[in-house]
Amino acid sequence: MSRSMGDKVAHSVGVTAEPETWEFTLGLNDRYLIIASDGVWEFLSNEEVAGIVYPFYEQNAPEAAANALVKAAFKKWKQEEEVIDDITVVIIFLEPSMAYNSIRKSNAGSVAVTSGSGKI
Repeated sequence: MSRSMGDKVAHSVGVTAEPETWEFTLGLNDRYLIIASDGVWEFLSNEEVAGIVYPFYEQNAPEAAANALVKAAFKKWKQEEEVIDDITVVIIFLEPSMAYNSIRKSNAGSVAVTSGSGKI
């Protein structure tokens, strides 16, 4: 598990300041990216999280999606525990053109990515 630097108590039980990272290639079916603390994932499954976020994706309301996810995680914590861990959420809604541009970039070997408004 990774955590902020300077937490000596957490360090004594194996928590490190080194972040856990993953790299993914966007696909045409990817709709949103969710970055969340363990306070979200402790009691909510990937499927539950997707079910909470997707209706807001259809409305193009990422802030409302993040708020709904925080509320759902908070509610689950209250059902399961007396204390509540930190709950932090960042949601990014993606557009299919982002995956297309990512594929073009990797196939062409170019560092420039184009969008409908020109070069980014």
